[in-house]
Amino acid sequence: MNTMKDPMTLVSMPPILTYKVNPSAPTLKLPSLACDSHVHVFGPAARFPFAENRNFTPVDAPKETLFALHKRLGIGRCVIVQSVTHGFDNRVVEDAMAAGEGRYLGVALAPANVADAELQRLAAAGFRAVRFNFMTHLAGSSGMDEVLALTPRLKAVGMHLQVHFESGLMHRLAPALSRSAVPVVIDHMGRVDAALGTDQPDFVALQALLNNPLFYVKVSGIDRIDPHPVGEGAQPYAKGVALARLLVQSYPDRCVWGTDWPHPNHTHVPDDGVLVDALARIAPTPSLLDKLLVQNPQSLYRFRA
Repeated sequence: MNTMKDPMTLVSMPPILTYKVNPSAPTLKLPSLACDSHVHVFGPAARFPFAENRNFTPVDAPKETLFALHKRLGIGRCVIVQSVTHGFDNRVVEDAMAAGEGRYLGVALAPANVADAELQRLAAAGFRAVRFNFMTHLAGSSGMDEVLALTPRLKAVGMHLQVHFESGLMHRLAPALSRSAVPVVIDHMGRVDAALGTDQPDFVALQALLNNPLFYVKVSGIDRIDPHPVGEGAQPYAKGVALARLLVQSYPDRCVWGTDWPHPNHTHVPDDGVLVDALARIAPTPSLLDKLLVQNPQSLYRFRA
């Protein structure tokens, strides 16, 4: 299903603010070199134009705003994921990585038939993976056979595969993804519905995938899989936190975390300070927190600074 809107309609739409300009300051002190492993940057549009076939028009969320946010949150490293808002033009992420002095790396968007020379260029610029979307609200996804055919070429340049899919696709995509020649990182806990608990088939399938050491998961998106800022016991995103905590405790070496700033295509505008403080419940021991925020990102993304 193609849900993309006509580009001319998009141009006339007012930009959408998806992030809090003044998020709360977290009370949780993060370990040194803590990594936010999933963010995006948007614009400035005057310098980095948005893709014509985007599904919404965001306000600018440039690198300077991201850097300031990370300083406020106590985050020392980051992985910036290219957004469909900018399409296959990865320059906006390249620009942010160059300004990040080795502390900011990237995940690119590219077609499955991307040339080897371009893959080599992206890897040299600091991209550690290529992401593919299998979501009905995002157009332009490649077929799984094409994606799998790309993975040996990703391996040749030291990159891995990142996938974003709706939870119902977990069962169909899992056998194919298990044939990847490179590690596979699953976005946002597979977009499962936190309200259905830990015994739901989609979450059970996600855990089955993680029994294979080929797979990693981002325990980002507690606010996406549980869209209630105040949950059970008045704790924010309680049901999303419960699933993330189970994954971190069960698979401590293959989980990474991210804010998903500036929160595109969302049901509400999360508070990034609240998301950081939720880490005290997701990774409730210093050892788990260090693995989640420092050791695992270093192993997966290979920071050099």
